[in-house]
Amino acid sequence: MIACSIDDVRFGDDGLVTVVVQDSGTGEVLMTAWANREALELTLERGEMVFWSRSRREIWHKGLESGNRMKLMELRADCDCDTLLALVEPSGPACHTGKVSCFFRRIISDCPAGTREANADAGTFLGRLFRYLEARAKDSPEESYTARLLASGRSRVAQKVGEEGVETALALATGDCENFRCEAADLLYHLEVACVSAGVPFSDILKELQGRHKPGD
Repeated sequence: MIACSIDDVRFGDDGLVTVVVQDSGTGEVLMTAWANREALELTLERGEMVFWSRSRREIWHKGLESGNRMKLMELRADCDCDTLLALVEPSGPACHTGKVSCFFRRIISDCPAGTREANADAGTFLGRLFRYLEARAKDSPEESYTARLLASGRSRVAQKVGEEGVETALALATGDCENFRCEAADLLYHLEVACVSAGVPFSDILKELQGRHKPGD
């Protein structure tokens, strides 16, 4: 990763630069906004996203009134330094409608002939599922399997991971592809429950895996 600074940012004729905001934990694209130099300086100073509101023509500290702030984890610039990517930890919905992401409207859903069905949400699902399971852990065990499993203790969670791992392996060994798909999904679910039980964010697992990856592999 090549380092750069605000001085390298190429603002438009209106003094603004486009900022794409992405959830650092799930990978979801949350919103697009704009920032001038002052907004970027305040963002870095406060460690939270600050934009320039084009409609109100004023500095806009995201979530200052609603509480849905965005903690800045990393700020990147594209190859031309005229678009920024902000990786954040959101404390609430990004959209004013209450949706997690502003990109919840689909214009075209049909795929070109001969291609697989598009699923833009698939790549972010495991991260979103982990956050959902964290929330479910606080529910009543009588109403939630996840809460009930977590309440039974780490040994029981570990047992379920082991059971699902064996069942997944058996499905693979016997060539039962349909059952393998189902068992692998069960295994992933229980692995994420295990992360909640252990207090280890699922993103830490991905970071560990990423750290083992060598360019070119």
